[in-house]
Amino acid sequence: MRTKKLICLLSMVLVILSSNRANSQILKESDQLPQGAIIYSLPQTSIRVKVKVAMKTFTAGPYASYSEKYLGVAAEKSSKKSCTIEEVEIAPLVEADPSLSVAVNIGNSKNAGANFLNFCSQGLIVAPGYFNSEGAPLRFPSQFQTRFNEAVPHLGTQTTQLYKSVTNENGEVEKVAVPQTQTVAKSVERKAEETANLIFKLREKKIDILVGETDANYSGAALGSAVENMNKLESEYTSLFTGKNSVVYQEASFEVVPKAGNAKQTYVAFRISDTQGLLPAENMSGRPVYVELTVTEGKIAGALSQEEIMTSKGKIAYRTPLVVTAKLLDGQTVIGQTRIPVYQFGKVLYFPLDIALGK
Repeated sequence: MRTKKLICLLSMVLVILSSNRANSQILKESDQLPQGAIIYSLPQTSIRVKVKVAMKTFTAGPYASYSEKYLGVAAEKSSKKSCTIEEVEIAPLVEADPSLSVAVNIGNSKNAGANFLNFCSQGLIVAPGYFNSEGAPLRFPSQFQTRFNEAVPHLGTQTTQLYKSVTNENGEVEKVAVPQTQTVAKSVERKAEETANLIFKLREKKIDILVGETDANYSGAALGSAVENMNKLESEYTSLFTGKNSVVYQEASFEVVPKAGNAKQTYVAFRISDTQGLLPAENMSGRPVYVELTVTEGKIAGALSQEEIMTSKGKIAYRTPLVVTAKLLDGQTVIGQTRIPVYQFGKVLYFPLDIALGK
């Protein structure tokens, strides 16, 4: 409100006092701007929707296919992503309606100047191009890749029996076995089997520590620390079979400007994709989330008639809002609801410039 008042005061200081009589008129697109007049706009409401979503990712373990065989536990074999809404906030913002501009000449009338300032300070009229600049920046999560730490070496040894021919003392030729060891890459199943064996050994060792069947003495904090580290290691190894879950959060704000002439007051606020997160309304790759406006009392005002425009001269044109119920819908689910004033749904009223207001 302070910003609006300062803008109006500055405009009044700059106005050219070209006549003793105040007058006003609603401008049409074809009208030329009157000399020495203040141009102001009528307010309209935009609806800002702030939303926070959780982007959840499940990454299947590289040994998921062998989980039941070696651990006796069923594991999900396919990775997947999902995006769910965590928080929403619906708030009305006031800005200048570019379709309704008014020219007013205050003249030397003290009453006209006081009336104009009063309507301006109450937000019933605003400066051209005015909009509420408050808002939250987009906050998108950094991209990262889930990684698994291998429990066993990738390479192993393989021994192959080779044979060579030798001549013995009797002059006979014999075949002699010659074992040959070489380094080879382990198969996925072999690594899964070795990792499962490590998990079982960790569990046995942990039980030994807890019941005291170990050469090392653990007590107090040392015992707790040892068990905690073994639990982390077991969890890391087990995730190679059962997979990993991760979650990151994404925040953004979107705006909707309702149109009084629309037969259905439902608008796409934004869209959600399980793989891409929050998307603008025009991106068709996500499911839509709607803002639905319902008028509970009164009705939406129609467009100004030519007769109203002609009879507005000599008066301050101002606009009062119509209060509506705003719902945020994800499919059939209501995820947010509030009451907000929508100026462009309200009536345009007129007040004589020169009338003195009583205190």
